[in-house]
Amino acid sequence: MQSYKQKLEELRENSSYRTIKNIQEKDGKYIIVDDKKMLNLSSNDYLNLSTDNDLKLEFIEKYKNHPDFLFSSASARLLTGSSLIYKKLEYNFSKLFNKESALIFNTGYQANLGIVSTLAQRGDLILSDKLNHASVVAGLKLSSAEHFRYNHMDCEHLERFLKEKRNKYNNAIIISESVFSMDGDIADIKKLVELKKKYNCLLMIDEAHAFGVFGDKLQGVSAQLGLLDEIDIITITLGKALASSGAICVANKTIIDYLVNKASSFIFSTAIAPINVMWSNFLLEEKFNLLKEKKEKLNSLSKKVHKIYPSISQSQIIPVILGSAQNATNKALELQQKGFYVLPINPPTVPVGTSRLRISLTSDIKFEEICNIFG
Repeated sequence: MQSYKQKLEELRENSSYRTIKNIQEKDGKYIIVDDKKMLNLSSNDYLNLSTDNDLKLEFIEKYKNHPDFLFSSASARLLTGSSLIYKKLEYNFSKLFNKESALIFNTGYQANLGIVSTLAQRGDLILSDKLNHASVVAGLKLSSAEHFRYNHMDCEHLERFLKEKRNKYNNAIIISESVFSMDGDIADIKKLVELKKKYNCLLMIDEAHAFGVFGDKLQGVSAQLGLLDEIDIITITLGKALASSGAICVANKTIIDYLVNKASSFIFSTAIAPINVMWSNFLLEEKFNLLKEKKEKLNSLSKKVHKIYPSISQSQIIPVILGSAQNATNKALELQQKGFYVLPINPPTVPVGTSRLRISLTSDIKFEEICNIFG
């Protein structure tokens, strides 16, 4: 049996060895690592809210004496780890997405894992985009349903699966991200809706990297396309654009009630801290116009970058494909020396031969600060 040390050595040799960085401070759009201050181009804090000190102080001053200003729920939601503020956040999201109900999960990973592994049972079928997040893949592995992964954003391949297999199963779910996290490309959700109707499926869309960035009301790509009512299940992470913690699933009441009763990742997890729930409500209810202003700034920046660096991306996530892991690692170190905090993305996160830099644009970055990277 190969030892763990040998396996780790192989990762080092392949430039795929992971380490936790020595991050000392996050200062607005900058980050300080190993005493070096750099422009942070590796963050999912798309609206630059998490380091807004004035916003933080305003929130603390206003709510510090609130009975739910607590740093731990100390229990699962179905025991004592809940209160009216949790219900309020779920109501806010169900209203925002025009759905009957919503449910808070601790993370986007736990949400996708719990939903995918719970809703489809033996005798059911799941069809998932090959580049869906690892949390969806983990859910597929835990599910007792049959599952197949169609080629990335290849609706013709997806339909071939449906034609061949749909009538052999009781229920079927199609799953896709809207904005894909490694390439920044956007799924053809309109076509997915057509296929879900044609073959009588449920459609689940993960809006993790689109919430707060797309749509007039920040709901994501589905809303921007006017298709919210056609999507059966939507997941949103609160730890990216909303700079909070947790995740939300919005759907009809039957689906949400079923998850409350059956999803292990919800039932057996201590609920997220009340202070994070309060923060999320604060941003949605009291700072929504600020979020929209920052979204517009980010969209303007993204358009400028796409003009000088055309790529597969259609979003704020810009991949720079460099091939080998060593090339990506070397280029990242070179950019860090120049004051840009960019990290390499290597296998197994991406396929062998597609190692890249994943540049995340955020709202407070100025075009002039980064245009030389793409020139």
